[in-house]
Amino acid sequence: MRRGTDYRAALRDGRRVWVMGEGVIDDVTTHPATRDMVDEYVAWYDLHFDPEWVDVLLSPPDTRGERRPWAYVAPKSTGDLRAMGRSFSKTTFLSAGNITHTPAYGNLIALGVVTAQQIANAVAYREHIAATGRFLTFCGGAATIGYRLRDDPSERNALRLVRETDAGVVISGKIGMHTSPAYAEDVYVGALNGIRIGEHHASFIVPIAAPGVTTVCRKIAVRDQNPFVAPLSSRYDELDGQMWLDEVFIPWERVFFVEASPEPVARWLVWHHLYGWLSRAEFTLGLALALAHAMGLKEHARTVEYLVDLITDVQTARSCQTAAELDPQFTAAGYCVPNHQHVMPGGIAILKARQRMAEILRILPGSSLVVAPSDRDLAAPELAAGLEESFGGGGYTALQRSALLQMAWDHVSSALDGRDSAFELHASGGIPAWRGRLRRSFEGYNELANAVLRQLDLPMPEIEVSSIPAAPVAPRRPVTPPKSL
Repeated sequence: MRRGTDYRAALRDGRRVWVMGEGVIDDVTTHPATRDMVDEYVAWYDLHFDPEWVDVLLSPPDTRGERRPWAYVAPKSTGDLRAMGRSFSKTTFLSAGNITHTPAYGNLIALGVVTAQQIANAVAYREHIAATGRFLTFCGGAATIGYRLRDDPSERNALRLVRETDAGVVISGKIGMHTSPAYAEDVYVGALNGIRIGEHHASFIVPIAAPGVTTVCRKIAVRDQNPFVAPLSSRYDELDGQMWLDEVFIPWERVFFVEASPEPVARWLVWHHLYGWLSRAEFTLGLALALAHAMGLKEHARTVEYLVDLITDVQTARSCQTAAELDPQFTAAGYCVPNHQHVMPGGIAILKARQRMAEILRILPGSSLVVAPSDRDLAAPELAAGLEESFGGGGYTALQRSALLQMAWDHVSSALDGRDSAFELHASGGIPAWRGRLRRSFEGYNELANAVLRQLDLPMPEIEVSSIPAAPVAPRRPVTPPKSL
């Protein structure tokens, strides 16, 4: 297993990262805008060497006494899925679900790529990920808005094939939003990029430090520079971005022919998405429980009802994940896949509940949430005594109660919270895509309908509604370029 120091060293690899509002960052490991996130990824790697974490993050010893990181396992059983899920749950909770793409995510992408036609190359790349811990992130390959509004339909794809060689292909273009491009080492660019080689849709593994690659990240979420006031947003901004490619060479062993839809490659990713959303929900519930205690509301009936609402949302998603892992499906190659028939309802439930959960956490602590002081205010001689009277008491100092209130504010009322909400509406397709996946994965349409008819004491026609799950998932929203003046 790779150590965090090795990952940090790998980021000093000549990558070109432009962060809007900051300019070019040549070394993301030291720049104030990015170093905190690098530290968090370093910590993710190093947890695998922490004695308190090894039983969560590593498999039991094999016959040679070796333990494998669950993050890099190719699951073959329910037991594997359950153990991988526990490791995802524990690690994503540490960031309140804000770090959605850990290095474990890359293994799940690579597992999906194994569905490509070049099985040997795909398997070799997944084994490379597992052996090295290399950080791979995902992009479906969709074009940027400027490309999609071009007058010439033939120029609206994200990428174009510049030329083919015996060693590989050269590609150019711009691909749309993906997550953690400033911190990953490779990006998987899915078949939505529009390149076809022969009769096949092509996808690619692109090293972020490859010649001709520029990573352009969005502006940093606005945050207070004082970590006491911004305990989450000061550490967990993934910096979503785009990738621009100017005649980038990709060797054939990193080119994969896949279906036009990204769904087969993403079959494990949506399971991981739900674990991230669940961690955010669990963190929200944990904060609410702590605030109920700190604000003297643990016996207040309406507050308890709010807590039960949050528990219901959390437990719904937990139950769906448990069912998905205990009732899995299997690929033709024998890999174990969480059952989407169970994952999808959990994701839809969390997407629907997210705003209400945030609103409950804003309501629960009362107006103290809005006016809580910082540690610097509490240390100011002219304010210290008065603020201690205002915010101390009930077993808490003013500093302790304010720290909890500031964390709650940062979790549900900060720019980072707004980023998370907007990102999740788009990153995995939002509710329409999750509903489409559920429609396609649900089993028993005809059986259920005909079982009902059999309870009627009448001859009835045989029901055949297979067209419902067979219909494709709704495509990306089309845009219409304005007519030239």
